[in-house]
Amino acid sequence: MGIYLSQEKKDEIFKEYGGDANNTGSIEGQVALFTYRIQMMSQHLNANKKDTACRKALLSLVGKRKRLLTYLAKKDIQGYRDLIAKLGIRK
Repeated sequence: MGIYLSQEKKDEIFKEYGGDANNTGSIEGQVALFTYRIQMMSQHLNANKKDTACRKALLSLVGKRKRLLTYLAKKDIQGYRDLIAKLGIRK
């Protein structure tokens, strides 16, 4: 599944949302990475409707992202609001 996600793309995502390309532990960077992966998996599932392994992985990723967003909302509500507005999720 990781073929669509190059190291350069990961670095770009973490640099934009996490502050630094090496800051892979930041909540904002992880949520942004999960959002990108969810978008790619959704596109794949639209073309391949019977790929149940991908569907299960997608649901797992959505759950992980939701848990991270819940943690971020408890920790830093303004950062949470900025992040969801920037990513365009939870409209």
